[in-house]
Amino acid sequence: MTDARARISARAGSPPWLGAAIRWYAAFAFFTAFAGQFWRNLLGWWGFGIVAGAVIAGAVVLLAMVRPTWNWRNVSKSAVGFVGLAALSVAWSAYPWTTVLMVAILAGTAVAGVALGLCLTWAEFLRALASALAWILALSLVFELWVAVVVGEPLLPNFVDYGGADVPAAFYWSRDLLFAGGPIEGIVANRNLLGMIALLGLVVFTIQARTMGYRRDRAIGWIVVAVLTLALTRSATVLLAAVVVAVVLGFALWARRRTSRGRLPVYLAAMGSLAAAVLTVVLAWTPLLGLLGRSEDATGRLDIWASVLGLIAERPVLGWGWTGYWAPWTEPYAGLAVRNGVEYLQAHDAWLDVWMQLGVVGLAVFAVLVLGTLTRSWFVAVDRPEVDFGAGTGYRASAFMPLLLMAALIAQSIGESRILIEGGWMLLVALAFLTKRRRFAGEPMP
Repeated sequence: MTDARARISARAGSPPWLGAAIRWYAAFAFFTAFAGQFWRNLLGWWGFGIVAGAVIAGAVVLLAMVRPTWNWRNVSKSAVGFVGLAALSVAWSAYPWTTVLMVAILAGTAVAGVALGLCLTWAEFLRALASALAWILALSLVFELWVAVVVGEPLLPNFVDYGGADVPAAFYWSRDLLFAGGPIEGIVANRNLLGMIALLGLVVFTIQARTMGYRRDRAIGWIVVAVLTLALTRSATVLLAAVVVAVVLGFALWARRRTSRGRLPVYLAAMGSLAAAVLTVVLAWTPLLGLLGRSEDATGRLDIWASVLGLIAERPVLGWGWTGYWAPWTEPYAGLAVRNGVEYLQAHDAWLDVWMQLGVVGLAVFAVLVLGTLTRSWFVAVDRPEVDFGAGTGYRASAFMPLLLMAALIAQSIGESRILIEGGWMLLVALAFLTKRRRFAGEPMP
């Protein structure tokens, strides 16, 4: 596949605004995927539906305009297979009409991810993702400052009527805790999600600061914003994910300095570190949670996991049917996980969620998708570091982009299920196709 950007420029009669439109669309798509709750809180569900529909329609238009080359090798078959299995689960779903709706959302988000993974150059992908995350972080800090200074009290979402009853803290758009040092939720109304966005931003801004062709001072400024936001969210889940990202980066740098045949010590050390980490969690669960400021049940996760495992035992092979985020209007999810008046709509572990919804078959397909993308990302990061990517750009640190983003997503998937929906799912699909395309389509890798 030739460079997508070059193909667009080569097309006869291409309007001059086309390149800018593609960049703006990509940034808007990433913004909407990661900040969907912002649109829902601001415009309500109908307004969000219009915005989300525009993103999906834009993806279809982008694919039609760029017309990327399709072949068996550059298609992520595991991503296609996962969506296909979710669609097939309508046949055995305990809630077939809900599954139809949720599969449509899964597929629509995947289409946007495919468009971003196939139609953007590597540099455009990095720049669009960085722009979206920067907007979310900046608007979140401005929003929290506005709530603290102007509103002066916790703020509920628009278009929601709680009937004057006591409102659980988790339902507020912002709890007005900025001047108290957090935790803040930002425009996405969730501190764990905002913390994850800050971590992803820290990754891409750092890569931009180390890559020729970007303004280093601007990238450093956004690094400061990301670190500040991450600190204000006080998210233990994201803190652990940040440690994982740092460790993966260390191993990648080590491997990059060795030949492919000399990497056995790297892999042995990585496996040993993973085993030691698992053993530490098992043997020191309570002290670790205390160190992170969490209760012994991991803020209710143990009870949720127990409930989910009970449902898995009833349908272990093919599961209950796809739903992604749990549908609270249908069984068995209604009232399945309630804590302090808040009904949680995820298993808080993506792997358990997939197992429950699509059985061990779906779990296997999901594992192939995630681990396959991680493996390709690893070799993009550690192999051929001398190859330039993009005219006049020189060596790019962006070779590490897929690997570090995947490390963050996988680490998050242990305590959250967001890799299955919205921004997490779109980014996973985009990286799956992006890494496939770079490895097998004859394009230069960074």
